[in-house]
Amino acid sequence: MKHKGSWFYLAFLFGVSCVFSQVAPDCVNAVPICNNTPVNGGTLDFGVDDFYGAQMTGCLEATTTGAIESNSAWYRFRTGASGQLGFNIGFDTSEDWDFALYKTSDCNALGDPVRCNFFDNKDEDAFIGVGEDPTGDLSNVQYEEWLQVEPGEDYYLLINNFSNSNSGFSIQFSGNIFVTNPYDALDCSIISNLLGPPIAACENDIVTLDATLGTAITYDWYQDNGLGFQPIVGQHNAVLQVSTSGTYRANVGMPDGSTVISDVQVFYSTLPVAFPLTDDASCSGATSYNLSQKDIEVLGTQNPSEFIVSYHDTMADAANGIDVLPKTLAIGSGSRTIYARVTSIDNPKCYDDSQYFQLTNLESPVMDFETEVYLCDQQLSVVIGESLPPDPNYTYLWDSGETTLSLEVSQEGTYTVTATNSIGGLTCSDVRTVEVVKSITPVITDVLIDDLQTNNTVTVLTNVTSDVEFQLDDGDFQASNVFLDVLPGLHRVTVTDRNGCGTLTEQITVVGFPKFFTPNGDGRNDYWQIVGISELENPVVNIYDRFGKLVKQLDETHTGWDGRYNGRPLPSSDYWFELSYIDSSGQRMNAKYVNNHFSIKR
Repeated sequence: MKHKGSWFYLAFLFGVSCVFSQVAPDCVNAVPICNNTPVNGGTLDFGVDDFYGAQMTGCLEATTTGAIESNSAWYRFRTGASGQLGFNIGFDTSEDWDFALYKTSDCNALGDPVRCNFFDNKDEDAFIGVGEDPTGDLSNVQYEEWLQVEPGEDYYLLINNFSNSNSGFSIQFSGNIFVTNPYDALDCSIISNLLGPPIAACENDIVTLDATLGTAITYDWYQDNGLGFQPIVGQHNAVLQVSTSGTYRANVGMPDGSTVISDVQVFYSTLPVAFPLTDDASCSGATSYNLSQKDIEVLGTQNPSEFIVSYHDTMADAANGIDVLPKTLAIGSGSRTIYARVTSIDNPKCYDDSQYFQLTNLESPVMDFETEVYLCDQQLSVVIGESLPPDPNYTYLWDSGETTLSLEVSQEGTYTVTATNSIGGLTCSDVRTVEVVKSITPVITDVLIDDLQTNNTVTVLTNVTSDVEFQLDDGDFQASNVFLDVLPGLHRVTVTDRNGCGTLTEQITVVGFPKFFTPNGDGRNDYWQIVGISELENPVVNIYDRFGKLVKQLDETHTGWDGRYNGRPLPSSDYWFELSYIDSSGQRMNAKYVNNHFSIKR
């Protein structure tokens, strides 16, 4: 997304108040500013109360001083052209600054501000102002709407420090008015000085100072580097060329013997260097790309607090410092060229826009395989990872060191693989972790049958209790091992491991029998019999005493056993039985999982 407007640094000087100290705490002494006028300085107090005891002006409210101003600075400017106008006030991110802009030519008739901002700086932004944050931060709430101006409009700007710390500020003007009118966007006639307004230059520039004045007969030049004005030997022409920072003075001798004295401040800023940028990839799935991560590359060893890095869609935009891309850049398809501009904070006319990089929307590998794999107790190994043919641009690296698409493992544990797509030195990666879990094949250990009636309860016991499902005959699989309302007869019980480690099906016989009987001839419980054997084909029941002697054989035609052997009653004791039947293949089978113990009680 591009910014809706454009910006051009007009004047930006920060942290050099030893060179320029242009701060006026009172509106009547407001410092005039125009093209190429560096502005900076800290604020010490608020001088006279410019609001005469008022507790509010626009968004500004009275501070702890009891007045609206706490540590204030006033500036004034006049527009020289029409168009979009804004400004940026830069300061230390730990400080809190506010501003109000008045459209007026009279400090006694300020009226309401046309732009005003009183937000605290809890987000630690580096700029407040009108227009758009020059760093591309679209979320900065300390910015007001652009101004649309016409030539000849007068404005007063109040900058107020609202924090305990006060290390100074800077002002830069912005807006497309400086693209259409780079030399007269602001009217310099408000500055009355033979040598003109202060000058901001870039290192290696030659600045020409012109003190030509009518019929002047002599010219003497001086320079102040902090130790007072010293004469510049041999310089007596109307024009002086300089290449170092300082305050310069021209003493112009007139024919009547009078002298015109004019001073001008010249400040040289370091010319930034844009270092080469490497191409980068925005991996698929990402919705945005953070351009700030490229700042350290383009700045190299230069101090980031002395420069602003901006990014642009075209070389022309970078050269003109317009249409700054937001640092959080929305991702598009394909590849795009991003142009970088490194601009001096001291003087935005000192910049380097020579570097750019390709931002490619690169496909990220998408690995699609199970992240939980089970190693069955009867398996020696299991294969994990991708099974599809590999993409020629993809490489794979397992945490165990293998570089194969898949991996054969024989131990349970955690395995991690990184897939990387590399094209032209750009890479995007995806990481996937596989958990290999040991799983035991289920075994039916017992089947419990309760109720001994028409509809019985069957409980299937297994060697494992988790990750198994149960099925009776052709019914649905269920997590519970209990089946209700089971009819007598033959049934199939199936146990399956949900992890794919095997399925076991066994045939069970559901029958019922009493645990004891009392063959004493009282007409109650005199016979022992099995309920449900009529559902079996050709069932045979063999009954044994505790020594293993066959004492009785029953089939489906018998009404039961009366507790006799060869006509003689057997004693009270424990007895066992076997139940057999003809299965579907015609073979005689012994019924499994039948608790074949009962007693005679006399």
